[in-house]
Amino acid sequence: MLDKNFFNRDTLCVAKDLLGKIIVRKTHSHIYKAMVVETEGYLGIEDRACHTFGGRKTERNKIMYEDAGTIYVYQTYGIHYLMNFVTLDKSNPEAVLIRAVEPIEGINQMSINRFRKNYTDLNKYQKNNLTNGPGKFTKALDIDKSLNGRNLFGAQIYLIDGDKDFEIETDVRIGIDYAKEAKDYPYRFYIKDNLYVSKFKR
Repeated sequence: MLDKNFFNRDTLCVAKDLLGKIIVRKTHSHIYKAMVVETEGYLGIEDRACHTFGGRKTERNKIMYEDAGTIYVYQTYGIHYLMNFVTLDKSNPEAVLIRAVEPIEGINQMSINRFRKNYTDLNKYQKNNLTNGPGKFTKALDIDKSLNGRNLFGAQIYLIDGDKDFEIETDVRIGIDYAKEAKDYPYRFYIKDNLYVSKFKR
């Protein structure tokens, strides 16, 4: 299991080092395992794309001011849950967004969670889109606001070492065109040629 020291480091280093790690998610009835294949770093007070830019602190983003390894889950468009892992210490409200994962275990239940169908009944498009986005994989792995504020060192969700044999690509982050100069920061990282990456390099 990855410990607090793993997350209490430079955010971009954590974002890159999370690639290939395995998320283990346990509910009362299911166990899911998935490999992290795409991440984005958000560098806090100086990063216009980050929820804590300028030292902003709200009821929603206050979790980013917690200890390294805390889980920050927020909702977009009132529908999709996005999961982030807090890095560094309480005075540096930074985090890594998990953008996409490759399913490993519990795939049929992931399919049911996403599409209300068994995996064998999915078409090729649905199979390719099972976990290739930040709101897609959270639904597949049954991740919601109930995990917000928890940490990655308990029984419900944690990370373990996984594959290390891959190349890392770097690109700009996605969906932050409002963020002026920050929209061009190369803070997105993904495993080269992995089929579950949400968007390949432009």
